[in-house]
Amino acid sequence: MLSQWQCFLKNLGEWHGSFTRISTKGEEIEDTPTIVAFTSKDNNQSVQQLVRRLPPNQPPQDKFFEYKSFGRNILFFENGAFSIGATTFNNFSPLWAELGLINGDHRLRLVQIFSQNHSIDRLTLIREKLPESKGDQRPQLTWKKLLGEWQGEATTLYCDLRNPEHCKTSLKVSQNSDNQLLQELSFTTPSSVQNIKSVARIDGSILHFDAGKTARRILLLPDGASANFPLEVKLGEPFFLELGWLLENNHRQRMIRSYSAEGEWVSLTLVEEYKVA
Repeated sequence: MLSQWQCFLKNLGEWHGSFTRISTKGEEIEDTPTIVAFTSKDNNQSVQQLVRRLPPNQPPQDKFFEYKSFGRNILFFENGAFSIGATTFNNFSPLWAELGLINGDHRLRLVQIFSQNHSIDRLTLIREKLPESKGDQRPQLTWKKLLGEWQGEATTLYCDLRNPEHCKTSLKVSQNSDNQLLQELSFTTPSSVQNIKSVARIDGSILHFDAGKTARRILLLPDGASANFPLEVKLGEPFFLELGWLLENNHRQRMIRSYSAEGEWVSLTLVEEYKVA
């Protein structure tokens, strides 16, 4: 099993892409070209990071960081995927999180930021690739591409660093009516099966989940991405933030950052799933 530092090193390289500010309805507000470079130093004992923004008709804007270890607000998977963000949500600590997926020479990241009144405020979609990459960005995600039965495996990391857990996943997405999707999700472990059903209202590139205690929204975004978030977070109710990435028509990744009813970050889950029907 790789250490968290070894997992972080999977992100070394010079990543070219852009930071795209997106409204909570999925509308592009601003797109800024970027270079994010991670350089190993001292035989991988430290890593230097350059974040260079390249706004049109303006000088480059550089920020530098150096890492030798990490705080408790970040976790990495063995392929380099990660999430960093607030460890506690309460009336005094605003909620934010970045979720990052990696697939070979491409990365996809999403930043979700909530306002002081605990409602979703803004998002930033970050699409990146290494200079030698020959692959193009994926097309805009549509709900029709999600239809079908998906099976895969979920790996969950815990903030208290207990052993990771693995379980089988099944996701069935079907069209319930002209403007509704039915989603049936199950997690299967050797000792239990958890089933969750939900209905989404289709609104162009937005899926509205209005039933239940907490209204949620999924934005279908460029590069096969999807952003899943509650419209408002409330103390006393558990919640999660999710980034999805359709890598191919039959292959999808999802990352889920989960918080307890007490507002504590508890776990991070990476789902690797494939369409089977």
